[in-house]
Amino acid sequence: MIEVSQTAMAVAGAVIALLVVVSTGTLFAGLRARAQAQAAVDASHRLQALVAGSPAQAMVVRADGRIETSRRLADWLGLDNLPRDMSELMADEGGLPEDQAKQLSAEVTAAQKAAKPFHMSVRAKDSERALIVVGVRAPEAVRAPGGVVLWFLDATESQNEISRLQRETNRLRSAFDALQALIEAAPIPMWYRGGDLRLLMVNTAYVRAVEGKDAEDVVSRGLELVEGAGLGGPLANAAIARDTQEPQAAAMPATIGGARRMLRLHDIPLPTGGVAGFAIDIEDLEQAKGGIKRANEAQRAMLDRLSAGVAQFAPDRGLVFTNQPFRRMFAMKNEWLADRPEFDRVIERMRETNRLPDVRDFPAWKAERREWFTSPEAVEETWAMIGGTHLRVVAQPLPEGGLLLIFEDQTQQFELQREHGEMQQVRTATLDSLAEAVAVFAKGRLQLWNRKFRTVWDFEEEFLDGHPQIPTLTRDIAPRLARPDSAKLIGDLVRFAASDRQQRGGSIVMKDGRHFEIAAVPLPDGNALFTMLDTSDRHRIETALRDRNEALEAADRVKTAFVANMSYELRTPLTSIKGFAEMLHGGYTGKLSESGTEYVESILMSVERLGALVDDVLDLTQNEDAPMERASVDLELVANAGAEAIVPLARAKQIDLAVEVQGSAGLVTGDMRRLRQVVEHLLRHAIGGTPEKGRVLLHVDGSEKRARIVVSDDGPGMSAQAQARAFDRFAHSTTSRSGERALGLGLPLAKQFVEAHGGTIGLISEEGEGTMVIVELPRK
Repeated sequence: MIEVSQTAMAVAGAVIALLVVVSTGTLFAGLRARAQAQAAVDASHRLQALVAGSPAQAMVVRADGRIETSRRLADWLGLDNLPRDMSELMADEGGLPEDQAKQLSAEVTAAQKAAKPFHMSVRAKDSERALIVVGVRAPEAVRAPGGVVLWFLDATESQNEISRLQRETNRLRSAFDALQALIEAAPIPMWYRGGDLRLLMVNTAYVRAVEGKDAEDVVSRGLELVEGAGLGGPLANAAIARDTQEPQAAAMPATIGGARRMLRLHDIPLPTGGVAGFAIDIEDLEQAKGGIKRANEAQRAMLDRLSAGVAQFAPDRGLVFTNQPFRRMFAMKNEWLADRPEFDRVIERMRETNRLPDVRDFPAWKAERREWFTSPEAVEETWAMIGGTHLRVVAQPLPEGGLLLIFEDQTQQFELQREHGEMQQVRTATLDSLAEAVAVFAKGRLQLWNRKFRTVWDFEEEFLDGHPQIPTLTRDIAPRLARPDSAKLIGDLVRFAASDRQQRGGSIVMKDGRHFEIAAVPLPDGNALFTMLDTSDRHRIETALRDRNEALEAADRVKTAFVANMSYELRTPLTSIKGFAEMLHGGYTGKLSESGTEYVESILMSVERLGALVDDVLDLTQNEDAPMERASVDLELVANAGAEAIVPLARAKQIDLAVEVQGSAGLVTGDMRRLRQVVEHLLRHAIGGTPEKGRVLLHVDGSEKRARIVVSDDGPGMSAQAQARAFDRFAHSTTSRSGERALGLGLPLAKQFVEAHGGTIGLISEEGEGTMVIVELPRK
């Protein structure tokens, strides 16, 4: 037995222990390496699964153009086989289009040479899949020196979403542009404020309202549309809208274009935290409201002055207005009406005061009147009140709701209608009792007639009851007239009276010889009154008078001729008497005694007066149309000559004869002898009517167109009867104003001569005040 030393044993143990330790370490290392390898395999499988399910697939393009890719990417590209180089990315079926393949090849080449990354979009033939290619230089881990890694990402859903978003963006941009254009073109100021209520955007109307340069200038200067941005101003309104997230509106005054306007500001909160706003000019609306208010006040004031009762109910059927006649008509006090009683209460109050018709079913009657509020049109009815009062009731629904009631007292009108009916009966009886034939036409038809009208024309009652038209009536009248065509006159007279409102008349003759005066008088409402007066008796009297007048004129002509002839016959003996008297006065038969001389002088004076009278009678009986001399006559000479001829007559009565000839007397065209006779006759008439020691004035003047001769005296004047007959020819001999008997031919002769010259003569006299005769002669 080998003995081992303790030292050897210790060494051996140490070695064994070391071997155990090393084996254990190696075992642990192997186990750890195995675990790491398994972890690497698991990680590889996991990465492969991730790559296989990744939305991006890689393609490695080596420096020599060879390609390494996956089956999935080949499917994306529509390739049946895995491509080996770049040229195989294009195929007859599937693959990339030629232009995209060439572009991709160029991009890969650039990346290989310059390590330039690129990004492009491709789409396989006949495929809707959109791919994004990202090319980068291959990292060293890929172990493809000089190669490029192409990452293909499936962006189909993203592209669709992007397209949708682009379309939505375009739509929103178009809508925004349209909205911006609309806001810009809006005629009302519009604006947008940020969360701090500062202006960020305004439109052109806003710029124009605040008189800014442009929108940028207004925003930068913060020009507010309404003055006062403090409490109660536009910013306060916007702040309330922002804080409460509810639209706000307020009416505020503003100065626009130098004029004070009332604006209604609207502030609308936006989800962005800002506030949009716009302003509407309500100045015209406010004025219209004021005008409507004033019109309502004026209307109510007018209604209060009407005689008809008026009551107005609001949409809630409360009484809001009554006028004085209504309150008086229905005995309602102001205190009770002040509570705005409802319609039903007002009706019941009318019933309590016996101001309603007597009805059996009052609730049903009241319900029917309550429907007036919803009636599509006005309702009108008549209430027969207790006591004989009649009310006309008009219920007018109002456009804004409510009801307007008008109560008109027609009691007097009913009485007038009754009286009118009685008057109609009286009128008919009166027309029938008239001696004239009367008919009334309206609208071209016979409406009324009396018994005389029917009997004159011998019409049947049935014919007249048919109210015939004027042409039909005149057609039946024509055969009854002596001249049938004169029937048209009747129709013309009626039409003139009805349409032209002119009164005209005429006459007709019946076949039986009767004469009628006809007339048409316009009546109200375009009617015409036709009357016929039987003038047969008058016509017979006129015929008799006409015959008598002709006989008298013939007798007058015979008398005038006789007087003229007698005047000529009287001249011969007067001439002989005058001649023998002058011989006796001249002493041819011896000297006469003093009394004989006086007798001869009296004979000469009487012959002179009788000769003048014969001359006057001859002048008066001569034809008035006999030719007269026409020459320029100086009225001053004529007046003086006429006055000189009358001087002896004036001296014999100690009458003061004064002559006044104004410088305006001038010339007239006429017969000097006749005009001188006019002056003499007027002076003889004045001297003959003036007592002794009286005064007679001859005054002559004129104007540019006429000359005037005035003879006045201060005698006793003339009576009205004497004045009326002063110019009558061959009037009965009267006592002159001097008391002498005379034929009075002076004034008639003067009148005849003056009128022959186209002039006028007039006499003015009052008893006890004298007489004045005025003659006016035209210059030509």
